[in-house]
Amino acid sequence: MSSDATRRQGWVRRGRRWVRQVFAIVAKEWRQLLRDRALLAFVIFIFSLDILLAAGSADFDLQMARVGVIDRDRSVASRDLIYRLRAPYFDARAVADDATALERQFERGELRAVLTIPHGFERTLAGARQPAELQLVVDASSSNLGYLVASYTERIIARLVEGRLRAGATPVAGPGGVPQIRLQAHTSFNADLRESWFSTISELLTMLTVAAILLPAAALTREKERGTIEQLLVSPLSPLQIVTGKVIAMVVVTLAGSAVAVGGVMHGLVGVPFRGQVAPFFALVALYATTCAGLGILAATFARNSGQIGLIVLLLVMPIIMLSGTWNFVESMPAWLRALIELSPLRHFVPVAYGVLLKGADAATIALPTAKMVLLGAGFLALGVLRFRRQFR
Repeated sequence: MSSDATRRQGWVRRGRRWVRQVFAIVAKEWRQLLRDRALLAFVIFIFSLDILLAAGSADFDLQMARVGVIDRDRSVASRDLIYRLRAPYFDARAVADDATALERQFERGELRAVLTIPHGFERTLAGARQPAELQLVVDASSSNLGYLVASYTERIIARLVEGRLRAGATPVAGPGGVPQIRLQAHTSFNADLRESWFSTISELLTMLTVAAILLPAAALTREKERGTIEQLLVSPLSPLQIVTGKVIAMVVVTLAGSAVAVGGVMHGLVGVPFRGQVAPFFALVALYATTCAGLGILAATFARNSGQIGLIVLLLVMPIIMLSGTWNFVESMPAWLRALIELSPLRHFVPVAYGVLLKGADAATIALPTAKMVLLGAGFLALGVLRFRRQFR
């Protein structure tokens, strides 16, 4: 047998042994996770019940907002307006024309707004010589809800005016007439504006980030706490094999949780569409989890116990999530901050996840953010392995 063939056989044998050793670490990590009931319960919760709760807890659509109505006009027009403030958006109810009583109801949260219809409302509206005025007082302690109440009320009033114009009323106009703008609005990818679609995907990305960083970090820190890290290092395993085994084990766990969350909870129970291809999407989930796992390994090299790793992971996860574009607008950030968050893996996974799930994005569309994730993942893993190797020389 030639020397070249002998060398190739030696490389093959060493490669197989290297892979077997890595998968021995993978199996060990899975067994330890199954024994750690608290961590296992956390993983099950964040990929199931937490995603389901997000579908209903963060709904920003206006539903049955309590609005008090003071009708001083008691006319056909005022009754028509009150009738339009009905379910599912409003729960309109007559209230006493008493400022002190209304203030108490606001303070107790019994009303979200009070609409006052003045005397002569119908007469002014019919005369069309000047605008008919209404007063709306909104409880803005919840700014988003207050904005929605005011916005929905304005739309309802606009429809009332449009209805009277169609019925033959004269519009308010100056000598030059009334300029009109016709706006045709179309919504894509989420035509019904279902907030549950957005909230569940955002929650999945948040929990996926937490799990992908925390699980490998906790696995490595646990070895330090129990004193078993030295046993691993004196075994015929290299630092790269130890890190690789832990990353693979936890990426598989994260991938399985994501499959349950996307297929069982989001698509099956909430109705979130899956417009892209399944296999590429979960391959990208695995890539993202690997990138975050590199951050977790790097964080574990700075921690000595579970308490410290929890604080370090929290320090990493919060800015990654808050500056990623899941719950805020990246475009509104200053330029220096937009440049800085390019180092966040979630910043690049957000367009991938929304693109594949809601838009059916193809490979060309998500190629750039995927490439950035690959570069970040390689950098984080390299730094983590390097620090781990130096720590235990």
